[in-house]
Amino acid sequence: MSTNGAKGNHLIEVRDLVKHFPLTKGILFRKQVGAVQAVDGVSFDVVEGETLGLVGESGCGKSTTARLLTRLLEPTSGSINYKGQEIARLSRNDLKPLRRDMQMIFQDPYSSLNPRKTVGSIIGEPFVIHEVESDAGKRKKRVQELMDIVGLNPEHYNRFPHEFSGGQRQRIGVARAIALKPKLIVADEPVSALDVSIQAQVINLLEELQDELGLTIIFIAHDLSIVRHVCDRIAVMYLGKIVELADADALFEHPRHPYTGALLSAVPIPDPRLAKGRNRQVLGGDVPSPTNPPPACRFHTRCSKAKDGVCNVEEPLLEHKDGGNLAACHFPLTDQEIASRVPTAAA
Repeated sequence: MSTNGAKGNHLIEVRDLVKHFPLTKGILFRKQVGAVQAVDGVSFDVVEGETLGLVGESGCGKSTTARLLTRLLEPTSGSINYKGQEIARLSRNDLKPLRRDMQMIFQDPYSSLNPRKTVGSIIGEPFVIHEVESDAGKRKKRVQELMDIVGLNPEHYNRFPHEFSGGQRQRIGVARAIALKPKLIVADEPVSALDVSIQAQVINLLEELQDELGLTIIFIAHDLSIVRHVCDRIAVMYLGKIVELADADALFEHPRHPYTGALLSAVPIPDPRLAKGRNRQVLGGDVPSPTNPPPACRFHTRCSKAKDGVCNVEEPLLEHKDGGNLAACHFPLTDQEIASRVPTAAA
């Protein structure tokens, strides 16, 4: 089974990645009574220099996947191959050299920065941890250069995070992430906590840095319009699994999984003519609990195309469908269904 579809050198190859959080009861003698299946058998590749988007509803496993890739969480099972090296089981000491290559931008710019440290010490901390620049004067100069690169005033080196706006704080996080010239940036909803006008500035900054530094980015978001603008390819997650993976344009123009179609049908359309002709798909019910997900296809309990005896019995494989998209669905959307639900595809 191909999990990619994009050409180029693979920076990361993920296979059957699983993360289950145990549920326990008892005080003195704790006993596991279940598990939260946050990520359950995820496979995909990331090509050098591309931006791969991860999208889906809250709780689908996007952020957990991000933390597994950067080894901030230990995987329950599965493989993470980075530049030919298996890193899923590396020890903390063996991981340290790789930390320079893999950095993360967190969602909340207010809680991801230490309020007791100055901006200079926050951005300069990677140099200290990895013993890159021991001379304090040279380190300060490099930090001020980073501040200038991300659009911050280098003279504010000694200010504290509370003296900056939300957008400026996220720029501090970006500066910290690129300090050691990494190969991979995992951006976990980096603009969701920011005003719309500031979101565009941060996204433009990331795109400029990607071109200048040759970064590979995994961009996690729930705003599909942002993802289409930023990403080369998009993976759609539902309840711990990837249900569709395709080039950004292909995903928006002819989605094959019913869940992807439902997400796109909810995106506002500025053209009243197109909006009026759209057959909007409203998903019924709530997202099932990850502690007890539905059998086989996890989306079948909310899918209008689900068939008893098939979708609730046999788990669909993530495989190529018409148009080239990878989709995990027994009954993918037809071109006619796509045109009615996503009228921009037929425009």
